[in-house]
Amino acid sequence: MVGSWVEQAECFCPNLRVRAVTRTAAKREETLEQIAEGSDVVVTSYTIARLCEEEFIAQDWAWVVCDEAQFVKNHTSATYRAVRRLRTPSTVAITGTPMENSLMDLWSIMSIAAPGLLPGPERFTAVYRRPIDRGSAAALTALRARIHPFILRRTKDQVA
Repeated sequence: MVGSWVEQAECFCPNLRVRAVTRTAAKREETLEQIAEGSDVVVTSYTIARLCEEEFIAQDWAWVVCDEAQFVKNHTSATYRAVRRLRTPSTVAITGTPMENSLMDLWSIMSIAAPGLLPGPERFTAVYRRPIDRGSAAALTALRARIHPFILRRTKDQVA
């Protein structure tokens, strides 16, 4: 995934200085700060962001793009916590599967991409998840209305 993003950036944005971080701090010759200072775009994996969490959260980021955002669907995981702690004013989450197991998957992704849009996990469960799981059309309609401005959903036909 990291290599693909670097290749695509080189192909479509050849003037951007793109660097990949594919090793932990102990195995790199440069610090993350040095890499970021000399780059327009830094590409890494969720694993590296998690393993080097303190280094990544010490850095100010202009944007964070979470590709395959379903990797942060579990709000109790270390990967979620590492990504959630990144210092950035703007985050975009890209996924073809915003919900695999429960509405909490969607909550986790939205809490990264639009912090504060939805209530905390306990209140979200009480207001949306449980009622929707029990068939409440009103709760589903309310949730859809709340997240609609932040979701771009394309069907397979639209992509084709």
